[in-house]
Amino acid sequence: MKADAQKKQSLRQRVSALRNLGPFLKQVWQTSPALTTATVVLRLARATLPVAMLYVAKLIIDEVIALAGASGLNVGLGEAWAGGALDQLALLLAAEFGLALLSDVLGRAVGFVDSTLSELYVNAASVRLMEHAATLDLEDFEDSELQDQLERARRQSSGRSALMGQLFGQAQDIVTVIAFAAGLMAYAPWLIGLMLVALLPAFLGEMHFNAQGYALNFHWTPERRELDYVRQAGASVETAKEVKIFGLEGFFVARYRMLAEKFYRANRALALRRAAWGSVLSLLGTAGYYGAYAYLAWRTVHGDFSVGDLTFLAGSFLRLRSLLESILSGFSQVASQALYLDDLYSFFDIQPEILSKPGARPVPTPIRTGFVFEDVGFRYPGVERWAVRHLTFTLKAGESVALVGENGAGKTTLAKLLARLYDPDEGRILLDGVDLRDYDLDDLRANIGVIFQDFVRFNLNASDNIAIGRIEARDDRERIIEAARRSLADAVIAKLPKGYEQPLGKRFAQGVDLSGGEWQKLAIARAYMRQAQVMILDEPTAALDARSEFEVFERFKELSQGRTTVLISHRFSTVRMADRILVLEHGRILESGSHEQLLAANGRYAELFNLQAEGYR
Repeated sequence: MKADAQKKQSLRQRVSALRNLGPFLKQVWQTSPALTTATVVLRLARATLPVAMLYVAKLIIDEVIALAGASGLNVGLGEAWAGGALDQLALLLAAEFGLALLSDVLGRAVGFVDSTLSELYVNAASVRLMEHAATLDLEDFEDSELQDQLERARRQSSGRSALMGQLFGQAQDIVTVIAFAAGLMAYAPWLIGLMLVALLPAFLGEMHFNAQGYALNFHWTPERRELDYVRQAGASVETAKEVKIFGLEGFFVARYRMLAEKFYRANRALALRRAAWGSVLSLLGTAGYYGAYAYLAWRTVHGDFSVGDLTFLAGSFLRLRSLLESILSGFSQVASQALYLDDLYSFFDIQPEILSKPGARPVPTPIRTGFVFEDVGFRYPGVERWAVRHLTFTLKAGESVALVGENGAGKTTLAKLLARLYDPDEGRILLDGVDLRDYDLDDLRANIGVIFQDFVRFNLNASDNIAIGRIEARDDRERIIEAARRSLADAVIAKLPKGYEQPLGKRFAQGVDLSGGEWQKLAIARAYMRQAQVMILDEPTAALDARSEFEVFERFKELSQGRTTVLISHRFSTVRMADRILVLEHGRILESGSHEQLLAANGRYAELFNLQAEGYR
């Protein structure tokens, strides 16, 4: 019962997936109307050539037999040619030669146009995927199910380019089939019915196994992502040190082999079933062809058909059978490919929840009163525990506030709420008395500079790694140099062989990797590059030594002047510079005040401060 339900669902999915072909062809057309038109016209011209060539071959055979049986042709080639006896044969041979040349030229033209159009489509689909992914919410990317969906969509954005050639090829084959069928209809129309009956079981079998292949790939997406991760973790510059130190080679290799072996066995079992049933079902088509061939031979012996007719009919039947097999198999493959398009289009159907409202207002310049958290609560999707709750406090314009607390206290979550990477589940956040949701999202984020502890080490050149802070100012070299100077990254860049043009990271040729502290100075330079009204720095000096930390914070005081700043740090030596310190615990504000006030209160802050100070004695 369960198997029957799965088959019905599989068939329904395959038929339903064909709806994707319309949007797919529309995208192909939008990629390049000129190339799409060219491939259609070329294929239509090429579709009728096989019938024409086969018919000319029939005429040649009949002409040869007629000449061979003619009396008085027992002369030399020169004499026969001079007498005009070979004119018709020569004309037919020249026609077939011309058709063969034309077919070859059209085939090469179709190949060139298809490959060019395919590359353009892959580029356009990849751009569209990146653009759509950029609109999604942060919580979407933290969802493992969406990561699977994104992985499938990423594969299909490039993997479905073959579908274009299949669809156009199917259309070309259908035109050729119509031409061959017209020829057979004039002689023996029942042959077409025989052929269809013989080929139908193989077509249905192909449809079934294509759907099985899609289901296998769909359900194995998490394991495929894990395979890719294990392969990367076991052999990459990012993990090489720890792999060697901890002797992890065997662990990663064994893990990869285990996953790969399971996937291989599942694929092999499907391939074996497909090969066995495919062989049995294809025998029906072969039997149908030879039955028809024997019938045509018998009719020729009886004088109903000429030898040329037999050649044309047998050739037409053979080509027609091959074309119909190709069309039926191709249709099954197209239906399967359309299932894969579901992965791509379902990803495009995902819409962000955090958006700018119609008529959203710009962020005030300058910010006058600041931010107000009114009983704000938030928990991550699928998690029962609240990350923060009942947060009520004010962040005044131009004020510097530090957030301290143990891991999991909600510090980074608070910063993400402030930058509207998330929206509160409870309460609201106001900016100058207006809900953050009422501001233009792009303008809000343009006015907030955030450097997270887990900042990205982009494999770009040094200049671009800084310019990321305000990418539209990428060509403003003076601004980049000034940002590097303020963050002390200029000394790091001065040591690089190519200076600001030096590629960083080990992913590409000539790339130079940096130490953790050097990377962090570049990340801090992004904050200076940003020149935003609000600055959020999450552990900005975690990888710096004591001297560099002191120098960076001396410069950071310059950055903070006139700006609203939020500083997250475990180092109490750095948070003392803040105007106010908020102590978070279990997602709530436990204490608030200056460094001196909190020490005098002898509460949680004083306890944490003394514990850290004890470690330096």
